[in-house]
Amino acid sequence: MEDRQIVDMYWARSEDAIAETEKKYGRYCHYIAYQILFNDEDVEEVLNDTYLKVWNSIPPNRPRLLKPYVGMICRQLALDLYKTVHAEKRGGRVAAVFDEMDECVLSVQGDDIEDTAALSDILERFIRALPERTRRIFIRRYFYMSSVPEIAADFRMKESAVAMLLLRTRNKLKKLLEKEWYLL
Repeated sequence: MEDRQIVDMYWARSEDAIAETEKKYGRYCHYIAYQILFNDEDVEEVLNDTYLKVWNSIPPNRPRLLKPYVGMICRQLALDLYKTVHAEKRGGRVAAVFDEMDECVLSVQGDDIEDTAALSDILERFIRALPERTRRIFIRRYFYMSSVPEIAADFRMKESAVAMLLLRTRNKLKKLLEKEWYLL
């Protein structure tokens, strides 16, 4: 079933929309949540919350592409749960990814929509300008939170080469952010 048809089902308030979303994007969302949480029970909770949030957000939203819309909701819910579960302790893959990005990206404080939008625009331009392979590796690490060994295996690279590529890419991002007034 096409995304447009599923979104139309949400607008018609048909509960079949949830089943179709799960059928089409359930494995994708499971992958995203599991890369962050590494716990099947937590992943199931996030998936259920994802479908509920999608149900509650369509309408008023009408996403053209359902996959990234559902994926972003799932990822944010998984990160929120991760932060709740790991509030007292620091460690693991997600913490490592956050630590890597802390070197170059400032967290936007509060609800300053203008700063958030500006940062989002800078990141989008930066990612689009990367060579395809670098972009795919960068997204795998910092969106999907894949480990360096997983990325190296999937791209048939040495782990050290992946780590160096990510470091150089983060350094380029840091320079761009400094140039765009996000001074560290």
